[in-house]
Amino acid sequence: MDSPVVVIGGAGRLGSLVTRRLLDDGSKVRVVSRNAQRGRLPLGVELHRADVRYADTLIPALSGCAAVVFSVEPGTAETGPDAPESTVYDGVRNALAAAAQFAEQPHFVLVSQIFVTRREHPMNAYGRLLDWRLRGEDAVRESGLPYTVIRPSWLTDDRTAGDRVRLEQDDRGDGWVSRSAVAEAVVQSLRGRAAVGRTFELYNEPGQPPADWGQLLGRLKPDPVLAHWGS
Repeated sequence: MDSPVVVIGGAGRLGSLVTRRLLDDGSKVRVVSRNAQRGRLPLGVELHRADVRYADTLIPALSGCAAVVFSVEPGTAETGPDAPESTVYDGVRNALAAAAQFAEQPHFVLVSQIFVTRREHPMNAYGRLLDWRLRGEDAVRESGLPYTVIRPSWLTDDRTAGDRVRLEQDDRGDGWVSRSAVAEAVVQSLRGRAAVGRTFELYNEPGQPPADWGQLLGRLKPDPVLAHWGS
């Protein structure tokens, strides 16, 4: 891509892997972070200090971008700036509003999680995390931007679950996935249009890594709300 890919949260635990994988893929990368130090980022990365909770800080950071990857730690407070409502709902809406300011519509990739439709899960006790993640997803699906929503299963730093990748939809499964596999899914979702207008869950299992991500993504059904993005 000639225009940069903006990684919001690109200095975080998962976001930094996304940033490095995009660089390896030949993309220009612009990291958006509240407090990242330039010396901790890979060479060649552009840094914008901005906060998803404050919409006006995001407009310069997203100017001229080809794609936006939203990978922000949600927080677990009940209220306030570190509550999921502030980070993964209001933050997503602020990023979408900033992206919509420009004539060229960027591909918006939201990194969410599994179980967002299972309100009874104990994780929802932490600031209604699952509820607010789902509302953030819905904001993306309703935005009018070309988008992909990725729902990683429970995250690991290693590949003990295996290297094979399984994609599912409808939020019915369970399992584990490495952060490196999630980063790869983000990069692959930005290639072509196979993942546009799709929401999917991501798991690892024993076996070989994918030889053809295009085929994996091509099997996904488009989301019913904005199915035209897949045409």
